[in-house]
Amino acid sequence: MTLTINSISAGYDSSIILHDISVELKQGLVTALIGPNGSGKSTLLKVIAGIVKPYAGIIRLGDINVDELKGTQRAQLIAYLPQASNSLPSTTVFESILLGRKPYISFEPDSEDLAVVEDTIKIFNIEQYAFKKINELSGGEIQKVLIARAIAQRTKVLLLDEPINHLDVKNQLEIMNIVKHYTASSGLITMVVLHDINRALQFADEFILLKDGYIIERGSSEVITPHVLHEIYGIEADCITYKKKRKIIII
Repeated sequence: MTLTINSISAGYDSSIILHDISVELKQGLVTALIGPNGSGKSTLLKVIAGIVKPYAGIIRLGDINVDELKGTQRAQLIAYLPQASNSLPSTTVFESILLGRKPYISFEPDSEDLAVVEDTIKIFNIEQYAFKKINELSGGEIQKVLIARAIAQRTKVLLLDEPINHLDVKNQLEIMNIVKHYTASSGLITMVVLHDINRALQFADEFILLKDGYIIERGSSEVITPHVLHEIYGIEADCITYKKKRKIIII
């Protein structure tokens, strides 16, 4: 199954942010969305999630036109985690992750919903604070819980907007390792907005580079070149290979 974005244009009111975006995302791969502020990264995620309605174009998941789905149906296929918010519910970690099962719950959560939450808590290794209030946790712990909630939806597509922003290195690595492993093991289609290019090169399989609402480049790490980085960010940089991974050095 693939997520096919075909000729999408979108924006807010009369302002066009995305221009004729076309790309195909594959199962089991993490795709990093890279570009300067205002390039349309968050808007693209919101269009896929159904929060922003496109002016033109179509999005398909396999043979399904996702724009024809009702909200609950879409939430069973696509999980979206926006940028970090200062507003947090006064629920326990367990209850917060259980909210990810909302698209499947009619009245009360059943044994399958509870089993999914327990399994997700184990995946994220957060059993020790499963029944703590979420607003009592550290920033890294909170972000793990929020991503766990998105994964508990058991969708085909996972959209993460700056999931490791403002976190220390240890939490960045833990979260991205979980996302990469779960994407590969569960056959997820994952798109993640990252500002740290080297962190993207460390964990992503595919890359989409945006500027001013246009795709400048897309493909494997080989598309991350000094020329492209200068075009997008206006910076001078070198690309090296270290332990079989591409790295960027800002000059």
